[in-house]
Amino acid sequence: MRFKRYMTGVAIAALLAGSAYAQTSGQSPIAAGTLNPASEEAPARPVAAPEFRMADGIVATVNDSIITGFDLRQRMLLVIAMTQVQPTDENIQAIQQEALNVLIDERLQAQEIATYEDLVISDAEVDAEIAAMAQEVGTNAETYLSFLAEGGIRPQTLREQMRVSIGWRALVGGRFGTRARVSRGQVEQVMRQLAESASKPQYLIGEIYIEAARVGGQQQALDGAAQLVQQMVQGAPFQAVAQQFSAAPSAVRGGDAGWVVQGTVQPALQTALDQLDVGQLSRPIPVEGGVYIIYMRDKRDNSASSLVQLKQVMVRLPETASEAEVTAATARLTALQPQLTCDNMLARATSEEGLLGADLGEAEVPSLAPQFQQVARSGAIGSVSSPLRTPLGVHLVAVCGRRAGGIEAPSYRDVENRLRGQNLAMLGRRYIRDLRADALIEMK
Repeated sequence: MRFKRYMTGVAIAALLAGSAYAQTSGQSPIAAGTLNPASEEAPARPVAAPEFRMADGIVATVNDSIITGFDLRQRMLLVIAMTQVQPTDENIQAIQQEALNVLIDERLQAQEIATYEDLVISDAEVDAEIAAMAQEVGTNAETYLSFLAEGGIRPQTLREQMRVSIGWRALVGGRFGTRARVSRGQVEQVMRQLAESASKPQYLIGEIYIEAARVGGQQQALDGAAQLVQQMVQGAPFQAVAQQFSAAPSAVRGGDAGWVVQGTVQPALQTALDQLDVGQLSRPIPVEGGVYIIYMRDKRDNSASSLVQLKQVMVRLPETASEAEVTAATARLTALQPQLTCDNMLARATSEEGLLGADLGEAEVPSLAPQFQQVARSGAIGSVSSPLRTPLGVHLVAVCGRRAGGIEAPSYRDVENRLRGQNLAMLGRRYIRDLRADALIEMK
């Protein structure tokens, strides 16, 4: 049964294993671990029961809502179950702090949701959310909840979390949906940027971002990231860890940051992207405000899927042309080159004797003549090359368009939806920060 490969009831937590990022240990000069798909026959790992020594009284108050030691233990168990992060002396405080942060945010979210009388989340919606979670690990909701219960996690704990999560998504979407919309100009700008970068190396990555302000400082973020790397090398699934611990917008997608283009990230991250091999997990990468962990899912030199639109003006010369003829043709085109654009070059070619003009259409870079490939890869859109010699003559080549090709090229709607999702995530984070700033939060 597929579910048995992914879940096991243990004395203290039901550990949910298996994901696109399941991994085994390994080392490299830059990577802290190498991630490989789990074997189909790999058994679920037994886990020692953690011991949580904390009082059952009130741990914190959030306005008029209390968080008890029991609430905190339940949430810690749920974090452990969802991430497979093994509790140790070194990381138990980080798990406790993350669980407490989540509980505080949920209390604030629940209080805000309650101010909207028409925003009521039904039991059916909660059931559907839990059923979807269970389906992801190949089982049904009843079996899923029973395994959590074997680990000491009350079904009500998960149901409360799901009810608040669904309500918060609805509230943020309803309140900020209009502000999160993106204009046609914004989408087209991103599409142009994608076109400009279509020939550059790209990296399919997963990311985890530990925000320093959320965990008590940069050193705490670095220490926490190091613990998470160690746990993922030992088997904790990257997706689940990202969902629970990452402060990046991609957390809701299990840390999936999609394809990243060379040169579009911070220098420290670019260094890691250049050095990581496919299937490797980075060491913690400090940046301003926090720490990143990067998982390299795939790499590609995107020139093979880059489609370039070219036009040319040429002086026809056979391979047997004399050096003087080649020099004369080169000089003529060199003088003409500053006057040419994609819009006028064909007209200029037909108006001058001895020149030939052609629209070469759209083609993949590797299919072009070798002399044209470098221009096609690196030439800016609208640029006209220096004279190029081929067996047919001497050419000026203009790069008149470039776009990503292949089935993975994003559509207008793909870009629009991603931008809107990023906007909503940013507005949601601001919303909860504002609620925290205005709340009376007391730690006991």
